[in-house]
Amino acid sequence: MSGPDVSVVICAYTEDRWEDILAAVSSIHAQSRPALETLLVVDHNETLRERLAKEYKESSEPVAVRVLANAGPRGLSAGRNTGIAAARGEVVAFLDDDAVAERDWLRHFAEAYTDPRVMAVGGRTVPVWASGRRPDWFPEEFDWVVGCTYRGLPRGRVRVRNVLGGNASFRRSAFDAAGGFATGIGRDGDKRPLGCEETELCIRLSRARPDAVLLIDDRAVIHHRVPENREHFRYFRTRAYAEGLSKALVARSVGAGKGLESERRYATRVLPAGVARGLRDAVLARPGGAGRAGAIVAGVLTAAGGYVVGSVRARRGGTTFQVPEVEVAARE
Repeated sequence: MSGPDVSVVICAYTEDRWEDILAAVSSIHAQSRPALETLLVVDHNETLRERLAKEYKESSEPVAVRVLANAGPRGLSAGRNTGIAAARGEVVAFLDDDAVAERDWLRHFAEAYTDPRVMAVGGRTVPVWASGRRPDWFPEEFDWVVGCTYRGLPRGRVRVRNVLGGNASFRRSAFDAAGGFATGIGRDGDKRPLGCEETELCIRLSRARPDAVLLIDDRAVIHHRVPENREHFRYFRTRAYAEGLSKALVARSVGAGKGLESERRYATRVLPAGVARGLRDAVLARPGGAGRAGAIVAGVLTAAGGYVVGSVRARRGGTTFQVPEVEVAARE
């Protein structure tokens, strides 16, 4: 088997996703290229941690599953850092606890790392709508709202500024160079759905290692469950606002030039084309055309409002984040 050993980290926080967590782990055990190990990191929920520890202590799964408690502050970033510190693989891959990976997910990741310059590889995330179909009004350009790959990202295996955290992998040496995921950015359970911690990390990594290559390979596919409450415009608007807040933090950390580099292209090319498609569909009496065009405009304005508020808070010192060093486990 060529390529590096891969440890998979899945962060969990609620028993409400019990079946999803088990499905995520099962999808790792079904990989065509086996993982070295699966690390389940539980975010300050002792009941869930004990239940998972019992589940996998008695399991006959072919790949070792280790259940860990988040050793840092509450939130996804600290949970990922806990997994990184415990991982034994040369590469650390991350999978959301409500997603399942296709059989060749890890194989495509591992192949990319045969190039020693490659420091991170992401994949394509496909939404699985609770209702069974995409809402007519929901534009593909905003699939990032539900944690999925959105229209406008490049296709194939291509270089990118940053990978998307729910379907991503990094060399362990990347964390030696750049530190871990910043705490104070990103999700904290069911609180306001912030994000962008992987964007900030990737930009920081590229500065620490100017020769680093970061890729997306859209053959590395996962399927991400979108619950019913996230199919509504209210969540769409909340998530867009939170994204603006998060981008303000990223810009504070790495500067607006790099922090908003990809977003400028997205806002000036991808989104206007999406509005035009929606209006065309409306003229042709296709379902949801006007709604999609309106949602794009509303999403842009809401995210911009969040960015302004986040920038003001950052200047006043009302929001802080930290970049921890991560001491990775010694390889056996």
